[in-house]
Amino acid sequence: VQLQASGGGLVQAGGSLRLSCAASGRIFRIYSMGWYRRPPGKRRELVAEILSGGTIQYADSVKGRFIISRDNAKNTVYLQMNSLKPEDSDIYFCYADLVPANSGSRSRFDYWGQGTLVTVSS
Repeated sequence: VQLQASGGGLVQAGGSLRLSCAASGRIFRIYSMGWYRRPPGKRRELVAEILSGGTIQYADSVKGRFIISRDNAKNTVYLQMNSLKPEDSDIYFCYADLVPANSGSRSRFDYWGQGTLVTVSS
């Protein structure tokens, strides 16, 4: 199982970017998917996630600006980032809480993408 993130880049403050993260491989079931970032000198923080029941959670700092969505048929999660601020600059990591197809016990594991860099200039 692999997670491939894409969509990062350089944008001016106030601009938008759309991140994508696709899970591939032999997957039995995906529960939650989402995005984290790790600001300098701080702990990793949740940006947004979609839980298996459809519940969506956002960090307070991105509410009203970021929108997370998911395409279950493509095993892909998206993060539409609008009204970007310089403080949003970071490496964004996607994750998926899933059961691999070869998990005989149907155990769940967290898989992580490689990270995609977002840079917002002032």
